[in-house]
Amino acid sequence: MQPATAMWYDRKDTVFVEFFVAESKDVQVKLDKSKIDFSCVSGTDIKHQNTVDLFGEIDPEGSKHKHTGRSVKCCLRKAEPGKSWPRLTKDKTKMMNNMGGDDLPDLDGADEEHDSADSDDEKMPDLE
Repeated sequence: MQPATAMWYDRKDTVFVEFFVAESKDVQVKLDKSKIDFSCVSGTDIKHQNTVDLFGEIDPEGSKHKHTGRSVKCCLRKAEPGKSWPRLTKDKTKMMNNMGGDDLPDLDGADEEHDSADSDDEKMPDLE
């Protein structure tokens, strides 16, 4: 089993999580007040499973999910509306983030790796 690729974003009253698995079948989503359990089988018969211990609590009864041909979208209703989530997970793991890349610094700046705004210039290829 391998984890599905996922992205998330935070809104005032909800958190959205999208698991990307094309042509998924046998989709199971279990929502608990502090955890998401997601599993499915892809169109190429690869089994995917994600267990996410959430940063904050949600209202499982007010939350929902929708299965599309390319992904499974979860709309999680926050137990404390209006409270911003700096990350999706309870622990500071690099499982996923709300900007779509896993090499970005934490939004709270606790693990700041960059000394200046131009510190990533060395990673860019010369386009001239």
